[in-house]
Amino acid sequence: MSYANSRIPQSAQSGVHERLEAVVRKHLAEPFRKPIAPYNREAFDAALADWNRAAPLILDAGCGVGHSTIQIARAHPEHWVIGVDQSQDRLERKKPYPDALMPRNLVFVRADLVDFWRLLDEADLRLARHYILYPNPWPKIGHLARRWHAHPVFPFIPRLGGVLECRSNWDVYMHEMATALSIALGHDVPWGAFEAEVPLTPFERKYRDSGQTLYRLTLDLDAARPVAHPREI
Repeated sequence: MSYANSRIPQSAQSGVHERLEAVVRKHLAEPFRKPIAPYNREAFDAALADWNRAAPLILDAGCGVGHSTIQIARAHPEHWVIGVDQSQDRLERKKPYPDALMPRNLVFVRADLVDFWRLLDEADLRLARHYILYPNPWPKIGHLARRWHAHPVFPFIPRLGGVLECRSNWDVYMHEMATALSIALGHDVPWGAFEAEVPLTPFERKYRDSGQTLYRLTLDLDAARPVAHPREI
């Protein structure tokens, strides 16, 4: 299948937003007090209902149709893997494996990440691995606050610990994510282009097959240092 028409996000913004640092510092200094919706608490409870608490936690944040969650669960059978997306339609789409071959160490839940991240922190839970794969880049200059690294919930992302991996096909998004993390952590956070030999998501396959450059940031938040990009998931 050809994906030659897939495009890089179109934006008048060519570098880190001039307001990013001020926005990030504001969110780091001011508590985020938005009430948590009851349906997100129910989704959070459902996500952990079959977790035996001995297994380390992995979060696939914004998992879409769940192909990445399945690959991650297969690569980490001793972990409990949670795929979260706000769209029930995406979560219910056909998976690449029949039910009999689906990993048993994963769960999909419909929830708003703004609440789900805070619920993890509220429960004093920390992640072993944390994936944010090809999030909506919101490329319009005026949409900065909709990007995860400029959203009021951003401080909870580094707080959850573990190895954080973010991928995007827009270099500006990745540069901003690294900049925001640098501000939060107090040290530089490198990022760069990579080759997706085995695509984790349908979007990643589409972008790769259309010849786009893909970007990745991988950071061990518990050690507060970048980690080498592993070959495995």
